[in-house]
Amino acid sequence: MGALAVSNVLLWVVIVALVIVVLALSRQIGVLYERVAPMGALTVDKGPEVGEQAPTFEMNDILGRPQTVGLPTEHSQLLFFVSPTCPVCKKLLPVLRSIANTEKKWLRVMLASDGEMPEHLAFYKEAKLSPFPYLLSTSLGMSFHISKLPYAVLMDETGIIRAKGLINSREQLESLFTAKELGVASMQDYLNQADKDGNLKEVNVSRKEKTNAMAG
Repeated sequence: MGALAVSNVLLWVVIVALVIVVLALSRQIGVLYERVAPMGALTVDKGPEVGEQAPTFEMNDILGRPQTVGLPTEHSQLLFFVSPTCPVCKKLLPVLRSIANTEKKWLRVMLASDGEMPEHLAFYKEAKLSPFPYLLSTSLGMSFHISKLPYAVLMDETGIIRAKGLINSREQLESLFTAKELGVASMQDYLNQADKDGNLKEVNVSRKEKTNAMAG
């Protein structure tokens, strides 16, 4: 019995030690998460710069509805370039639907691509993209110098480009909105400048958390 009691005590000591180690590691992970800067959308093209007037277009979308790009409107415009053969584009469609709904007070989401109408019309119907205007235009992509997908351009109500970049996740897409709010060209520029100045602001709060906080 004595040996059994000793073994039980040792077992509990090991368990308590493991719990302490796990709690310590969890705390360190939390600290690292707070310190890691958000990954913003990557700007790799040489098209119109942030702060410049966007190229302007008046055209019909894939269903024949008149649309404008870069012209003054009541809302900001998010022009999201996609392709029916782009798997990442398809992965982000639910994110676009969510953002189009949560940000609808100030933002309108538009999809853009080029190619043959039948392929895109089939993609439009299969992916159930009816909530979005879908622009099919080679000149549109050329004007913004789009070379990789998916790519997004955020324009304000006056048609000025406020942010842009390659998008592979919801966080990168929302980084465009954060860049617009901070008045910077990109999160990379903001973080680089803040690192030089030594006054990095807290930017790790997601837009979802901000929305919940405002609702509360």
